[in-house]
Amino acid sequence: MKSVLILCTGNSCRSQMAEGVLKKYGAGRFEVESAGSEPSRVNPTAIRVMKEIGIDLSGHRSKHLKEFAGRRFD
Repeated sequence: MKSVLILCTGNSCRSQMAEGVLKKYGAGRFEVESAGSEPSRVNPTAIRVMKEIGIDLSGHRSKHLKEFAGRRFD
């Protein structure tokens, strides 16, 4: 299984959405995380929009990329 880390600045919208999509459509093929260099909070609009396509981001949180230090990603 490939391990993927999606990075952006705030880890609030695009990276969260990408994580959700890859987790749903890449299930069993990818282990997915997302993080940012200046994390804030998951954007409520991203949560709402993704819910419309059947992806639940309500349990997500913005994470700092340091949380994944030392972990190997493909």
